[in-house]
Amino acid sequence: MSDDQARPLIDSPLRRRIDAGEVALGINVRLAWAGEIARIARATGHDFIYIDAQHGVLNVESIALMIQGALLAGVAPVVRVRSSTDPDISRHLDAGALGIVVPDVDSPGSARRAVEATKYLPVGKRSIGGMSVHLDYRTMMTQEFTDASNAATLLICMIESQEGLANVEEIGAVEGVDGLYLGMGDMLLTSPGYGGRVDSPAMLADLERVIDVARRNGKFAGCGGPSTVEQQVDFIRRGVRFLSTQSDLAAVLQAMSARIGQIRQLL
Repeated sequence: MSDDQARPLIDSPLRRRIDAGEVALGINVRLAWAGEIARIARATGHDFIYIDAQHGVLNVESIALMIQGALLAGVAPVVRVRSSTDPDISRHLDAGALGIVVPDVDSPGSARRAVEATKYLPVGKRSIGGMSVHLDYRTMMTQEFTDASNAATLLICMIESQEGLANVEEIGAVEGVDGLYLGMGDMLLTSPGYGGRVDSPAMLADLERVIDVARRNGKFAGCGGPSTVEQQVDFIRRGVRFLSTQSDLAAVLQAMSARIGQIRQLL
């Protein structure tokens, strides 16, 4: 079988990593407004860009340009939307996004609404927008395309509250959800038991629970919040398979601060 025959109709480096049981590493994009960030992600060894449309001020057009840049660079474009009912979900997907991250998923109902917006029938209710960028706008049989798109497009639900954690078993069982993501930053706000630390025993226990639920339901686990390399490596060893290494904003601040510090020290 040739490589072309073996490769899926819609190819995603993120999906390939996940299916192989490997960790997929991405960069969180909040500062960049241009497609060059995708080439920077590839040059630095990242598998995906995580475009933050929830907390960033990026518009749909700039996100579409970054998505196009990512597809051409060979990294997967993933968009964190505002909610499971964000009307821009279909627009990001039609622009070529290969993953949607939905924040604040507190119930199986919220997870099902995310599935309906992200996946085509028979899994969801996403509307067909016509020719696809993933096929270079070639036409093909509708069912073949929608099946390929459902397989390639990852839906990741963020657990960010005690309510979401209490319902994680039911959320993890929802068909069409591909990954569960523990949003540690927001979780710290929900309970004093974490002591303000993402590596507290209570937080690690919750992470282990999310990883276990994901594994038992044939899904993968991700997390956000660990800022040190040591924490990130520890969480990966525990079973996390989807992780942003840092944001573009944090990378710029860190590099600039280090350079200024070196200059002033030498002077």
